[in-house]
Amino acid sequence: MRIAVTGANGRLGRGVVTAAIAAGHEVVALDRATEPGPRPHQAGFPEELPVPVQPVEITDYDNLLGQVRGCDALVHLAAFAGPRGNSAHVVHANNVLGSYHALLAAAELGINRVVSASSINAIGGIYSQHVRYDYLPVDEDHPTYAEDAYSLSKWIAEQQADAMVRLHPEMTVASLRFHGITPHPPTREARTDERLAFEAGHLWGWVSLEASARACLLGLTADYAGHEAFFVVAPTTTSAIDSAELQERFYPDVPVRRPLEGNDGFYDCAKAKKLLGWVHDA
Repeated sequence: MRIAVTGANGRLGRGVVTAAIAAGHEVVALDRATEPGPRPHQAGFPEELPVPVQPVEITDYDNLLGQVRGCDALVHLAAFAGPRGNSAHVVHANNVLGSYHALLAAAELGINRVVSASSINAIGGIYSQHVRYDYLPVDEDHPTYAEDAYSLSKWIAEQQADAMVRLHPEMTVASLRFHGITPHPPTREARTDERLAFEAGHLWGWVSLEASARACLLGLTADYAGHEAFFVVAPTTTSAIDSAELQERFYPDVPVRRPLEGNDGFYDCAKAKKLLGWVHDA
C-alpha cells in the first residue's frame, strides 16, 4: 500500500514509517517538523528515517488533503502527546481539529483504511484530578471520565471516527489507545511510595515501540468493519510489586474481574487480539 503517516518525525511515527517500509509499503511521511536526525528525548528510537519528511499542517485542511492525495491508507499520529507544555485550548483545538481533518480527508479521497493514535487517557487517568476506574482490568467498554484537554481530545477523536463511519460505511477506522511507548522493556526497579502512587493514575502500564508500530500496520489490514477502539498495552506492568498487591494498596474498592497474578497488566487487550490479531511480546 501507499501509506500516509502524519506525525512521521515523532517517536511512534518514526517506528511506524520504518516498519511500514520494511514490510514493503510505500510511505508518504508527513510532519510539521521536517528536519532529520535524532532528538535528545528520543534515545532508542529510530534516528534517521528511510524517506524524506514532507511538511504538513494538520489544522490546515487543504494542506493535509493535498499531501495525502493518492494514498491507499492513512496513519494519523500527529497531535500534542499530552496536556502539558501548551495551553489547554491549544492542545484541544490542535488535536480535535487535526483528527477530524484526517478523517474527512480520507473520506473525501476514498481512503477507506485509517489508523488514528488515541490514548489510554481517552477514558481519563493520570491527568485527572480525580482518577476513577470502575473495574479492573479495564477494557474498551469502560466509560470515560476524562477531565483535561488532552484526554478529552482523544475521546472526542474517537467519537468523530464513529460519526465518520456512520456517514461513510465503506471506511474502516482503528483508534489505538497507546500507553507510554518505549523502545525497551521496563527494568521494574523499586519505586518510592510517592512514585507508585503517581503511576497508579495510569495503572503502571507501558507498550513497546515495535508492538505499537505493528498494531498500526495491523489496523490497516484487519478484517472488521466500521470504527473500533483498541487498548494497545503490554500484558505486564512496570512495577516490581505484584499486581494483586498494587490493586489492594491503591484500588481496594474497585472490582477485579479476573485474578491478577505476578506482574499482570491492568489493561485487557483481548479485543486487539481478536480483531487485529495483535499481541505484545511480554
